[in-house]
Amino acid sequence: MDATHLLLVDIWFVLLGLMLVMYVVLDGFDLGVGIISLFADSEERRDVMMASLGSIWDANETWLVVFAGALFGAFPVAYGALLHALYIPVTAMLFALIFRGIAFEFREHARRKLPWNIAFGLGSLLAALSQGYALGAVIGGLAVRDGAFVGGVWDWFSPTATLVAVGVVFGYTLLGTTYLLLKTEGPYQGTCARRARLMAWLTVLAGIGVSLWTPLRFSYVMARWFDWPNIIYLAPLPAIALFAFVMLLRALNRGYERAPFFWTVAIFLTSFAGLAVSLYPYFIPLHLRLSEGSASSPTLVFMLAGIGMLIPIMLIYNGYQYLVFRGKTRPGQGYSG
Repeated sequence: MDATHLLLVDIWFVLLGLMLVMYVVLDGFDLGVGIISLFADSEERRDVMMASLGSIWDANETWLVVFAGALFGAFPVAYGALLHALYIPVTAMLFALIFRGIAFEFREHARRKLPWNIAFGLGSLLAALSQGYALGAVIGGLAVRDGAFVGGVWDWFSPTATLVAVGVVFGYTLLGTTYLLLKTEGPYQGTCARRARLMAWLTVLAGIGVSLWTPLRFSYVMARWFDWPNIIYLAPLPAIALFAFVMLLRALNRGYERAPFFWTVAIFLTSFAGLAVSLYPYFIPLHLRLSEGSASSPTLVFMLAGIGMLIPIMLIYNGYQYLVFRGKTRPGQGYSG
């Protein structure tokens, strides 16, 4: 395999990581707000939560669509193995996203809002859990031979995957609460700040559990993080994550509005960087390398020309969208167009 092809594979690994990070951050707070809405103590508070998402929620999910298409084109072997192994969580996620989208639109015009409230909240929770189980199954390793999944239908379900899934729910809820700090005011912010402190601790504890287990499970991860001189090069990642966590708690205690969300995003970014470092060069640890699951070089170049142009457009569109719809969400403000 020539150096050019390996370079293209690495480029696509980075691009897929960018798409996944954009989806997790943008749709993560979206799903987090949906989970929090299950515990709203009044319809007025729930109205504010829903209105804060009204102009952005559907565009956030665009990154998931682009990620799935890019994964299929750039790494078809890996796509087939992962879809086979993760059929149940992926199907559950798709149904949950569809169901919550319907509930979101129907709720504003319904006379009885309770069924749609439950549907939106539970759809958000199921989507987050499904994504967590899928990620946990990949981190834990799946039975793949010659590019094909050879395990059982429930191989995605394990204690490790459950820990990751719960951590994803906590993380999304943290993103949701800090996002609501940006979009609300008055008594709404006090409730969000209290929830954010709890979710911050729970998210970090789940992350520590996964971070400790992964090197113990895979010797190559242990060597990558703790062999010399790797430990010097990679030490800044956990240090930055710890600093962001401390600054997040500080911002919450001081009543800041914007800083908690951005420190939460910093925690997510460093966590994803650490995950990428741990998994590389595998798509599925010890069973499927990136180069083994990739498409041909001409295909990777062709896709790079197309999707490479699309990504800047999406970034500009998302940035403009959030610029236009910035500001506070107040009671009585509708959300469906």
